[in-house]
Amino acid sequence: MDIHINYLAVLVAAVAYFVIGAVWYMGLFGKIWSELMGFNKLSKKEEKAMKEKMGISMAINFVACLLAAYCMAYSVLSGSAFYHVVGVTAGLQSGFWIWLGFIATSQINSVIWDGRPVKLYLINMGYYLVSYLAVATILAVWQ
Repeated sequence: MDIHINYLAVLVAAVAYFVIGAVWYMGLFGKIWSELMGFNKLSKKEEKAMKEKMGISMAINFVACLLAAYCMAYSVLSGSAFYHVVGVTAGLQSGFWIWLGFIATSQINSVIWDGRPVKLYLINMGYYLVSYLAVATILAVWQ
């Protein structure tokens, strides 16, 4: 099987993933997510330290988005090469099944074992679902 990854598509998908995260966590669900994460209970010193690390944290997050987009490109393109399926529908289906099988199932452990609130899980899973749908669709359409 010969797979040719479109690196520009991977970059665009990673940027989309990163931007969706910014909108999701700093805009749509920022206040409730911060409360559920306990950020409102930080001391001034802890808050300052967190803000000082923000740049490096964002850079690491973008690298993680880039790696996820690359791996998803490989997965989506492998399926496309094998099943000869491309386009928006293929992207949405791929994004959904990857999200359900790998993200939603593994992250439920944060509720079961870490004692995180279900509401936090749902906010995070919503982000991953929207992101994976977007990333996989970009990659499936822009081969």
